[in-house]
Parts: sequence; structure tokens; C-alpha cells
Amino acid sequence: MRRLQASLIAVRCGSMTLLSANSVVLNAWLGGAAVGLWDAWMAVVTATSPKKARAASVEITDLREIERTLAGDSESYKRLIERYQQHVAGILWKFTRDARMHEELVQDVFVEAYLSLRTYKGKAPLSHWLATITTRVGYGFWKQNHDRRRAEAFSLADWDGLVQADGEQCVDPSEAGRFLYALLAQLGPRDRLVLTLRYLEGCDIEETARRTGWSKSMVKVQSLRAKRRLKQLFEKTGVELEL
Repeated sequence: MRRLQASLIAVRCGSMTLLSANSVVLNAWLGGAAVGLWDAWMAVVTATSPKKARAASVEITDLREIERTLAGDSESYKRLIERYQQHVAGILWKFTRDARMHEELVQDVFVEAYLSLRTYKGKAPLSHWLATITTRVGYGFWKQNHDRRRAEAFSLADWDGLVQADGEQCVDPSEAGRFLYALLAQLGPRDRLVLTLRYLEGCDIEETARRTGWSKSMVKVQSLRAKRRLKQLFEKTGVELEL
């Protein structure tokens, strides 16, 4: 087996500096030693994703729009869609890289949200409630379409080819995203979901539990299992991950 080297490469991409490691970034991440390194890599991967809606508290405007929607005002719900479609689209971009399917899933989320609107209690921001529905829709899509035999092939050489040792080549966010999506597609839906939420979406244990409906203990256990399976996946390709 060839071993991943621990030497870091500084890659400058415009005004963004990314610390990478010709695949050792995954080794560091799996070992829990450098979450910040993973976060830096993901900054490039998600650079072209739609921005999330800003929301820290329950918006009175949202509550009024919901009340009007439930009273039969379709224009009010249209305004809610316009306000949160980027938020929903940003999450779903982690679930599919196909533009047409992405658009369909966004529509599915807002259809489900409309049908469930009476269940929204206003105890948390609407964006949080929508994120849970979005996660459920995306996870359902993965479960329905999961087939390891048809998953897009990936190679560690793909990532190594994105950067140059002299640090002069800019990392293409779309290429980095393609590599990561192909990598995680090798895993089962549950493993893929917890890794996506914890490391691509940046959700903490509590937020991951809320979105998935799992207990906090289950999130921790599933995270460990998913990282172990990712390690095994790499070992099958002849790469030894030193955890």
C-alpha cells in the first residue's frame, strides 16, 4: 500500500488561500486532527453554491405570510418561496449536481412545505424548518437512486491533478465539487447524509439530529461509522489512511 504523505500544499485561488494535501486532507479529517483543514477545502467546493438565507430568529414577516397563505392567499406563499429558494437550493446542491434534478427537488421541497405549513409552530426560524424538509427530500432522493454499481468512478489522482506543487494553479470549485460528490456517492445514503450535514453543511451534533430526526447519540455513532467506512473505501483503492 502506498501511504498518504503529510506535507501540506498552499494553493492560492484568487484572494482565497486553501491548505490542501494531495489527499492527506482526507486522512487528517478522518483522524479528527484537522477539521479546519477540511473546512478550508470545503470553502472551495461550495464557493459556487447558492448562498444560504440569513436567519437567526423567527421573522414576524414570515409568520404573517404563512397566516395569509393558510387563509388562501397564494401570493403570500410565492413571496416565501422567493425569500427562501436560495437557502433550499444551497442545501440541495449537496444532494445532486444535476441541474435539472436539482430544480425538481427544490420544487418538491416547496410543495411538501406548502402541504405541511400548518405544522409550523413558529418556535424556530422558518429557514430551520425548511432545512429539515429539504434534508428529508434530498435523503429520499439518495435512497431511491442509490446504486453503488452505477456510482460515478473516482480516483485520488483526480484531486491531485487539481493542484500543482508550486501552488500556482487555482482550484476549480466545480472540479473539486465533482470529485467530492463522486467520492461520497460510493457510500450508503445514511453514511453520505451524516458526512454531508456534519462537514459540508457545517451542522453541529444538535443541528444534525434535528434535521435527520435521529438522537444526538445516533448522530455521533453514525458519524464514526461513516468515517470508518470511508477509510475502508480508500483502503480498497490501495491507500492506507493512518488514523
